[in-house]
Amino acid sequence: MSYPALLVDVTIFVLSLWVGFEVISKVPATLHTPLMSAANSIHGIVLAGAMLIAVTAHNTIGYIIAFVAAAFAAANVVGGYVVTGRMLKMFRKRPAVPPPAATHAVEAASNGRPKDGSA
Repeated sequence: MSYPALLVDVTIFVLSLWVGFEVISKVPATLHTPLMSAANSIHGIVLAGAMLIAVTAHNTIGYIIAFVAAAFAAANVVGGYVVTGRMLKMFRKRPAVPPPAATHAVEAASNGRPKDGSA
């Protein structure tokens, strides 16, 4: 890879970082989590692109850029699924907890004497 081609690749990389930051910063906080969970397939494509860069690299700088791209893409994929899991966990029903008075009555009945030990 010649240096003018490297300059073009680095320029595209920096511009894509800038555009990505601008797009994400305009998303309201209430929509960020659902959008990120829906975008996991796009992150997978980014990971495939990083592997494609690794295959076409022929020097140390190309390998380093491919490794960094693959690491960021993999972190993005894993993070997206973690966020999705946490978001889905919010919609699960919690087990019903009996009221404290009912719990006290059940414990007293199972011991055969009052809870305060006065019997």
